[in-house]
Amino acid sequence: MPATVDEYLAGLPDDARLRLEEVRRLVHEVVPDVGETISYAMPTFTLDGLPLLHVAAWKQHLGLYPLPPLDPGLDALVAPYRGTKDSMKLPYGKPLPADLVARVVEVLVERRRAGV
Repeated sequence: MPATVDEYLAGLPDDARLRLEEVRRLVHEVVPDVGETISYAMPTFTLDGLPLLHVAAWKQHLGLYPLPPLDPGLDALVAPYRGTKDSMKLPYGKPLPADLVARVVEVLVERRRAGV
């Protein structure tokens, strides 16, 4: 089991590694003080020492967990990327919806700061 996000990345095929690197850069842009660790065998971004967002590389997509309850407008935009009720699937063969992922990360940060 990888001990760091870099070790996790090193073990991935190119399409998965590139997608995770895209998401990693994006999360660091949205949350400059975000931390990184491995939790539940997945790269995990932390805020104030607590998990904020888990990511996992699957065969066809990168999964983001957990997906919080979203306002109806944002939920409609996320709907095509929904996996299970509380996850988001980002297929390797399609462009990253960077603005959408950034908005979801912003919601996670807002909820954390609000104590939700």
